Amino acid sequence: MSVLHIDSSARLEGSNTRIIGQYLVNALNTEVVHRDLAMNPLPPISAQDLMGVHGSSDDNRDSLNTHLTISAQLIQELQDADTLVIGAPMYNFGIAASLKHWIDAICRAGVSFKYTEQGPVGLLNIQRVFIITGTGGTPVGSNMDFASGYLAHIFGFLGVKDIFQIDASGSKGSPQQIIDSGKQRVDELLSASHTTEAVALA
Repeated sequence: MSVLHIDSSARLEGSNTRIIGQYLVNALNTEVVHRDLAMNPLPPISAQDLMGVHGSSDDNRDSLNTHLTISAQLIQELQDADTLVIGAPMYNFGIAASLKHWIDAICRAGVSFKYTEQGPVGLLNIQRVFIITGTGGTPVGSNMDFASGYLAHIFGFLGVKDIFQIDASGSKGSPQQIIDSGKQRVDELLSASHTTEAVALA
């Protein structure tokens, strides 16, 4: 098993999504690649290069080649892992711009997914994703939450079968209560996963 861990919280210290995400990664106790989109954001992309990344283009300009190389690297990180952990704080009811930029870089027809007569098929190796959604008070899963459901849709579109939500919202109480609740959810998910694996092997 290998893990790709994505952080996007602008809060570098005391972030609920960072704390719960690290707890989860530690519990998985395996090889991890960590990408921090707040500390190391992807470079800005022009409208022309964005169109080039997502379409067929014979243009050989340096800027487009740079973004194609970055996209290929990000997709390779997903192909090399089977588990994805995403820390996704909610900003203005949606995900961080840095996380959206990453999604735009990894969702490429013919590279990370393909269209078939039966619908889109993912070309990644990711088997399961843990989405940790942090909010200041907006209830996760409510009609004001445009973050957790969006991320679940994206990874379902990319072919991930097991999508697990971890609620790190401010509506759950004090910061410590939120963290404790998130850790409890992690423990429950991993315990259920181990039970399923044991039954499959029996």
